[in-house]
Amino acid sequence: MEDLSDPKAALHAYLRGNREDLIWKLDGLSEREVRLPRTATGNNLLGVVKHCLNVEAGYFGPTFGREFPTPDELVPLTAFDEDPQADWYAREDETKDGLIDLYRRVGAFADQTIDQLPLDAPGQVPWWPGRQDVTLQRIIIHVTCDLARHAGHADIMREQHDTAVGLRRNNSVIPDDYDWPAYVSKLTKLADHFG
Repeated sequence: MEDLSDPKAALHAYLRGNREDLIWKLDGLSEREVRLPRTATGNNLLGVVKHCLNVEAGYFGPTFGREFPTPDELVPLTAFDEDPQADWYAREDETKDGLIDLYRRVGAFADQTIDQLPLDAPGQVPWWPGRQDVTLQRIIIHVTCDLARHAGHADIMREQHDTAVGLRRNNSVIPDDYDWPAYVSKLTKLADHFG
């Protein structure tokens, strides 16, 4: 466990934790399984990872005057003019392992930005109206919240796929040996009282 008494270290630890938790949700799944749409709007596990890696590359790159070393691997902003969902699915030429590797490299790039700048370092988000001024602290919080939300999406999609649940790889925070069918039945009966 890291020393979280330093505010910057604490924020950074939460960001890295959300990143790793999200990637973990793809463990043991095939290319088809990670690409398969799980919601009415097409959400899929690999698409969530691709979206999040592009989010991190953007917020910890151009916002602070930095460019990811291989920008051609990212979804360019111009792609959204043609397809507003361009970063929410893996193309045929992209693979699960390739996108996970890219996300790890993007994570290292984001970590460098955080390591090199103070929390009050100024930045500007190019795609926000009026190129809104921000600080590194605000961006770390913004991206951490975004990743946590999408990790939650991935939790639900993975649970729907194979009932794999849990907060972290080594700490599920889910009771062991719990009678889940009985629990679901109990909740259904409670809900039925209102229907």
